[in-house]
Amino acid sequence: MQIKDERPEDAAAISRITAAAFATAPHSSGTEARIVEALRQADALTISLVAVSDDGSIFGHVAFSPVRIEGVVGRWYGLGPVSVAPDLQRQGTGGALIRAGLARLAAMNADGCVLLGDPAYYSRFGFVSDPALTYGGEPSPYFQRLVLKGDPPKGDVKYHAAFDVT
Repeated sequence: MQIKDERPEDAAAISRITAAAFATAPHSSGTEARIVEALRQADALTISLVAVSDDGSIFGHVAFSPVRIEGVVGRWYGLGPVSVAPDLQRQGTGGALIRAGLARLAAMNADGCVLLGDPAYYSRFGFVSDPALTYGGEPSPYFQRLVLKGDPPKGDVKYHAAFDVT
């Protein structure tokens, strides 16, 4: 497996993989592939990485896009969606994509990253739930942050408008 930057010709494969990865997920809104497409169209994919097999086929993807935190000046990003082809899930691809993306954020001197996801999974990357950081005005154990530099932020997080697609 190689992890590479998304190329323009990868968009269709990323869309297929994202739709397939979330097709049976109980927490899925069914809009994940459209979110990635909308982020791409808005030039808001700060980091977009693909997992590529030895034969050149794409089987995983992760997106990072800017977020705003009410009352906080800084460079914060949202992780997600992260997608792996269903038949290749639970083999470390998602984790490798996430680690590569977080390393890129750190190299960019980002302040940190937020996500909405399973604490049991994302805690392995250093993410923690923080009731001082909210999403939709409410704290949630599923909304988590990872500070890369500086102090933990406080306030409500707003994702890019692409996340509002229906």
